[in-house]
Formats: sequence, structure tokens, C-alpha cells
Amino acid sequence: MNIEATDRALKWFKEDYGVNESEYVKFYPQIYGTSPVQKNFALAFLKVDQPIGEAIIFERDKVRFLVEQDDLWFFDGHDLKIDYLEEQDEITFEYHK
Repeated sequence: MNIEATDRALKWFKEDYGVNESEYVKFYPQIYGTSPVQKNFALAFLKVDQPIGEAIIFERDKVRFLVEQDDLWFFDGHDLKIDYLEEQDEITFEYHK
């Protein structure tokens, strides 16, 4: 699995979400949502100090993203692209096989 983040997304995570160099942005499945890869689950994120277990970590521009091994099932073999839409003021996710 690969994680990609646009420059706009990185800027949002640093400036608006306030993630710092000692933290990670953890992606995990959240029940009662929707996504193109899992019915009844959406992708959520939060800041954490460190991974709990084995994880895939992507770092760019001093922002570290992670998906823990136990949450990989959600992606069903897809890669994740993270973007930020300024007009809607929202983070978006694209999933690619």
C-alpha cells in the first residue's frame, strides 16, 4: 500500500489541523460511514504520538501519515491519495488499485 498527499493536503495538515513533527496522522476505518472500498465504513483520521503496532508510514514535508497493520483490510489492496479542496474546505480521499 502507498500513501500519497498533495501539497495542498500537506499544508492543511500542518497549518489547519496543527500536526507537528513529533506526531503522526493515523488513518483508520470508522463504522457507519461510506467509502468506495468498504460498505458501511468510512476513512477517519486523528493525531497520535506513535503507532500502536506494525504500520505503514509515509512521510513528506515533515508530515507523517500511518495506517496500522490491523487497519489495512479497509483498503482492500488500494493505495490512498489525500487531497484538500480549498473551496469546500475539506480533505478528500481517492483510492487506486
